[in-house]
Amino acid sequence: MSPIEAYAERFGARYKWLATGTVMLGTIVTTAASTMVNVALPDIMGAFGLGQDQVQWLSTGFLAAMTATMLLTAWALGRFGYRMAFLGALAVFVAGTLAGAVSTTSNEIILARVLQGMASGLIQPVAMVVLSEVFPRDQRGRAMSIYTLGVVLAPALGPTVAGYLVDEYSWRDVFLAVIPVCLAAMAAAAVFLPGRDTRQEAASHRFDGIGFLFLCIFLVCLLSALSNGQREGWNSDLILALALAALAAGVAFIAWELTYLRPLLNLRVFVNGRFAASCLVAFALGVGIYGSTYIVPMFVQLVQGYTPTRSGLLLMPAGFALALTAPVAGHLADRMPPWGPVMAGLALFGLSNWLCAGADVDASFWLFAWWIILGRIGLGLITPSLNAGALRALPHELLAQGSGALNFIRQLGGAMGVNLLSVLIDRRTTFHGDALAQAMTPASAAASNAVQQLGLMLTHWGNPFGTRLPSGAPPAAMNYLERILVPKAQWLAYQDGFHVVAVMFFAALLPALLMRRRAR
Repeated sequence: MSPIEAYAERFGARYKWLATGTVMLGTIVTTAASTMVNVALPDIMGAFGLGQDQVQWLSTGFLAAMTATMLLTAWALGRFGYRMAFLGALAVFVAGTLAGAVSTTSNEIILARVLQGMASGLIQPVAMVVLSEVFPRDQRGRAMSIYTLGVVLAPALGPTVAGYLVDEYSWRDVFLAVIPVCLAAMAAAAVFLPGRDTRQEAASHRFDGIGFLFLCIFLVCLLSALSNGQREGWNSDLILALALAALAAGVAFIAWELTYLRPLLNLRVFVNGRFAASCLVAFALGVGIYGSTYIVPMFVQLVQGYTPTRSGLLLMPAGFALALTAPVAGHLADRMPPWGPVMAGLALFGLSNWLCAGADVDASFWLFAWWIILGRIGLGLITPSLNAGALRALPHELLAQGSGALNFIRQLGGAMGVNLLSVLIDRRTTFHGDALAQAMTPASAAASNAVQQLGLMLTHWGNPFGTRLPSGAPPAAMNYLERILVPKAQWLAYQDGFHVVAVMFFAALLPALLMRRRAR
């Protein structure tokens, strides 16, 4: 009898709901923390004097650490059991949360986010394994719909709470807000989660330290190269060295995992065609979930001038729509082939981002909210069917490895998505700014007329910037035009970001279609 079965016999039929409530508390608090800080990024940028290429590490560092530790799921469960693995991860998460709240430098707050990410990377796959164990096989879709509420709903509603805290109190309170939920999850885990399965062999408890080291080197070097390329130059010695180190570490990781007896990532799970196709969709899903929750708050605050509270409220209706979609999606996942709801969800989320790309500074709150609602309905359709379909394709002995691998791929998509979107927006802002500036020449009738009209107005009201420039253009007029053109360049850059996310989701329809293949 497994530890889960022993606890189910002890607590009776209600145990699956007690265990579900316990692990979902941890899932909700960790997934909410992954996006709550995004609302506070403009304030943190001001507090520590960070640029966009630096502040994105608060999201990227979290997601990178989360990506690496997700592969520790099978080892942690075998070595420590459900209870100690869950409690230990929550303790690390609380430590990182407290460190973030009292940070005094940018390096300290980034390190705090890394600690949070390390803990989150273990908590979420453990939750998925517990749900898969306590629910019968024919109810896996319902279990994954419950899991969806934590993985997708919490990041949608968390920014609302974070926005209120930033406006009324401080960005530091965004960290402190999650601690009571962590303590409740730890208390419940101590009672309702079982210990280690003593039937497992001691050899299964070995930790693949070399594989984990190669993986960490790969992630750190790859994401560092992507985030610093814009500032250092993509052809600089530093960026090229980081790229080569990432490539070497990635190849070494794959080679080691193929030969090691107890690998961190069992590559046999990817031999299954349906599971491999599910992982490709999961990568796009990670880009969508974390990429959109990164650029939407930044866009509405930097371009449309929203307050943190208003930017958080923008995501709240979408969160409620997702809450209504998840149970229906779970029902469909139990009764329909998984590729159907997954393809419908991918199309809806891609359409949502395509529509968001059309938003400008005058786009109304509710129009933008409706577009985001459409995307969250799509995410609600994708997640239960994707998770249930992927795990259903694997034998029971590969369930923990499959859960860790699927979450690893999704989080890798999230980490790379946030990183690449940040780089893309930074580069496209410069590109569009240069293009708009080149249009402001004496040869342009519209530009000359605008400068002339502004000069007359400033002459009438007084020129606080002193004498005219040698070209004859008042300095105040040029300053005013710059203040107009910079937001315009940012708006066009964010438009490009939304388009890239949309295209990625439309492209993910192909691997979703491959999920129709039967497992061999």
